[in-house]
Amino acid sequence: MRALAVGLAAVALLAGCGGGSSPTQPAGSIKVTMTEFKFDPGDLSAPSGKVVFFLVNSGSTSHDLAIRDSSNNRLAVSELVSAGDASVFTVNNIAAGKYTIYCTQPGHESSGMKGTLTVT
Repeated sequence: MRALAVGLAAVALLAGCGGGSSPTQPAGSIKVTMTEFKFDPGDLSAPSGKVVFFLVNSGSTSHDLAIRDSSNNRLAVSELVSAGDASVFTVNNIAAGKYTIYCTQPGHESSGMKGTLTVT
């Protein structure tokens, strides 16, 4: 009986440690912190080509990061990042230009969750 209790306690402890693990920031990536309702920093710069973003959600609701060109075309959107989580978002081929970054969740962009991405 005691062995069963010890075994169950060990399983419970391991289950508590098995939660999702957030990725670490890749070298050379652009860190963007998301909260209600802003990106920090709000103005980003990157070289053309492959761009890697490290998204950290420090807010209390889910957020994402989308990129829109000057013709209002959505070029890319990250996965939805839950509160307290982080995600790596890679855009493989982005041309030089000025873009809008924004959160696609309802009401977030209109609440101020947007910024600029300048690609050189």
